[in-house]
Amino acid sequence: MKASEAVAEETQVAAPPAPWIAAQTQNLLKQRGHAWLLQGPSGLGQYELALSLVRAWLCDAPTEHGACNTCTSCHAIDVRSHTDFCILMPETVMIELGWPLGEKAQADIDDKKRKPSKEIRIDAMRDAVEFAQRTAGRGRGKAMLVYPAERMNHITANALLKTLEEPPGDLKFVLASEAAHQLLPTIRSRCLTHTLTWPKADESLAWLAEQGVKKADAEPLLRAAGGRPADALTFANSGRNPADWQSFPKAMAKGDVAFVSNWLPADLLDAQQKLCHDLMAAKSGAAPRFFKPADLPIAMPSYTALAGWHKTLSATARTVEHPFNAGLMLEALVSGAQRVIAAKN
Repeated sequence: MKASEAVAEETQVAAPPAPWIAAQTQNLLKQRGHAWLLQGPSGLGQYELALSLVRAWLCDAPTEHGACNTCTSCHAIDVRSHTDFCILMPETVMIELGWPLGEKAQADIDDKKRKPSKEIRIDAMRDAVEFAQRTAGRGRGKAMLVYPAERMNHITANALLKTLEEPPGDLKFVLASEAAHQLLPTIRSRCLTHTLTWPKADESLAWLAEQGVKKADAEPLLRAAGGRPADALTFANSGRNPADWQSFPKAMAKGDVAFVSNWLPADLLDAQQKLCHDLMAAKSGAAPRFFKPADLPIAMPSYTALAGWHKTLSATARTVEHPFNAGLMLEALVSGAQRVIAAKN
């Protein structure tokens, strides 16, 4: 069975939104506007908030709190088959989130003619523009969700621009982005902007417990994620041991490759960027964000070494998902970290 058929057959019931998502949904529904840009760092629920808005817009019996979650429209979104709802995502993200691909795209991937795209393809954008011209089938208008919006290149963004500026009929847009600064200024200017709110620590910990995260793991996971609950849950589901997080800085100082032998290069790079941030903060007398002060090496590297490391890690992030030899990349990243941490004033 093909992935698209499996998704269509599987009934997916929406889980209740996190409290901070529900509160923001209720607030945004009180405001007028045909296009929203939801922005903020990862892990705060951009996609969840965007989908919550769409559910409310298309719901047959919406309340002041949002969608009813029981009507035919809500069910159609749950099973990924709503005819008045258009999703614009990179194919890799659609697969991850359980949205079916178009028939041609799915056939090309199944036949191994190409790999799933990590950008929003121009073919998908053309289909979305054609969707915008159609009449709504259910009488509640239409909705288009773009996520992550920064994955549009200039060609796809420009293809969306005119439709976004002058939407035909009762069409609403919600663009969700973790890097809104990368969007074209003309895209940003045509949207009402909402910056996602940070949940309180007790809210995040309670939500993580509801997702099945052990109480003893929730706090270090939330710290590792910089206070972002969705990222903390991703960490919890990654298979890595949360207890290892506090040992990570000293493992890097020792050049211990075995410590991260089961990690993905992208996960190691992310952890090293957080360690670099905290070392620079501690060096300047500020509190670290991702690690406890006692977890950091006693002797601080020099500012020059840390600045150079930050630049190197930023450059590596642009190519970390390329098909390099994972083992060699892990060794190179660990070796680089050890050299920096050993660099004293």
